[in-house]
Amino acid sequence: MIHAPAESTASAYNAGFVQSNPDNSPTMTTYRIAPSILSADFARLGEEVRNVVAAGADIIHFDVMDNHYVPNLTIGPLVCQAIRPHVQVPIDVHLMVKPVDRIVPDFAKAGADIITFHPEASEHIDRTLQLIRNNGCKAGLVFNPGTPLHHLDHVMDKIDMILIMSVNPGFGGQSFIPEALKKIALARRMIDESGRDILLEVDGGIKADNIAAAAAAGADTFVAGSAIFGKPDYKAVIDAMRAELATVEKKAA
Repeated sequence: MIHAPAESTASAYNAGFVQSNPDNSPTMTTYRIAPSILSADFARLGEEVRNVVAAGADIIHFDVMDNHYVPNLTIGPLVCQAIRPHVQVPIDVHLMVKPVDRIVPDFAKAGADIITFHPEASEHIDRTLQLIRNNGCKAGLVFNPGTPLHHLDHVMDKIDMILIMSVNPGFGGQSFIPEALKKIALARRMIDESGRDILLEVDGGIKADNIAAAAAAGADTFVAGSAIFGKPDYKAVIDAMRAELATVEKKAA
């Protein structure tokens, strides 16, 4: 089944972007919470994604691991297709696979709205970004803790999302690496200098007690797995995260 994003899904996604601001007037950052279903109960995945969206999630983060690029094996396009009817929010597919190009059209057809990949996984980064866009999805690059941001230098015109890993990819439940804050700040500066509407996502060890630091560094989209799905009350966790993000907005005002 070829997926055509519903109008409400596309509208919700586009409304999430920080709009260009040519007159430099003050704007409020839109923060997005993106629960990672890697930590969800796979025996009732449809229910899990519905519940987490009802609890206030903005995006569903979908981690794909191939036991090749990373030492784990997770889920593929059929699972993405299965959850697509359950939610109207964007599905953000993070490809931790190598090679990457072969699988892109499958996830686009399965209902992905955003597809990100690691520059090390593509022989031709510009071509892969264009492939994602040609298949009707937003495109982005993912940077491991040890991967420099110079891969962005000549492809910012094809980037819709930058994802900074604050853990080494491959497993859920890891602790946040503080050094990632410097990379987030650098990526934010590159986005601001580009003048483009690009989401800046952070993934790895995000929870209520460190989400404000990531936001202060410049992130606007926050992936959280076990911090949300590992708790009995998803709404309480997401509300606590939003309360911490509100403190960042107050300081910036």
